[in-house]
Amino acid sequence: MNILYLHGLNGSLNNEKRAILEKYGEVYSPSIDYEKDPNSIEGLINLFKEKDINVVIGSSMGGFAGYYISNAYQRPALLFNPALAVRSVEQLVPILDHEKSILKHFVLGTHDDIVDPKKTLDYLIKTVELHPEYTIHLRNDLAHRIPVDVFKEEVDIFFNKLCF
Repeated sequence: MNILYLHGLNGSLNNEKRAILEKYGEVYSPSIDYEKDPNSIEGLINLFKEKDINVVIGSSMGGFAGYYISNAYQRPALLFNPALAVRSVEQLVPILDHEKSILKHFVLGTHDDIVDPKKTLDYLIKTVELHPEYTIHLRNDLAHRIPVDVFKEEVDIFFNKLCF
């Protein structure tokens, strides 16, 4: 299985979280400069289209990018606190063949003071017709950063839903 992991703004995938993902397959985790590249979503779609990505996982700004990349590839996505409604840097969304998504699992921290979970929920409500199959896990024990134990728990839940 090929996993595309997209980090947040000025972030990266740490070794502990990489090890959790590697239990499920090969992990691709490109370094992305969202501030310098407003076309990073289209660039990532093109960069990985030959890799046969099976799932997309992203956090914050990477969750925003992952939302659209999973639509482009028509692959399931696990999105932690995705910056869907509001972002601090501009990112252009390319025209996609598929606006509707397949399985998406959203994990929202109710104590997130970077990406407002209420605004994310409002965004999802406004676009509900584009989400025939999604789950939202509101976590009252979570802020913006994703601790390793929460990451592992949500990754396990997500992969248990998949039937490959």
